[in-house]
Amino acid sequence: MAGAGHSVVLDWPASTSSNLSGYNVYRATGLTGAYSKLTAAPVSGVKYTDTSVVSGEAYVYVVTAVDSSGVESPYSRTATAVVP
Repeated sequence: MAGAGHSVVLDWPASTSSNLSGYNVYRATGLTGAYSKLTAAPVSGVKYTDTSVVSGEAYVYVVTAVDSSGVESPYSRTATAVVP
């Protein structure tokens, strides 16, 4: 059951870009799945909580910085979480 008391909290270092709009967060289910964007619009902070995780699943996350023109940076390093 999604979100049944489980969540994954992500944080990352702030971008030094002078025209930063925010950050997009992406998630893959399993260690080899394709990434899906979790954020409908760029988030302004450097922290995101994913409450739609499922117990027993492994997830891989990446973040992109988005500038004021909507251009995204390459993916960040991956972060992996296994939900108990």
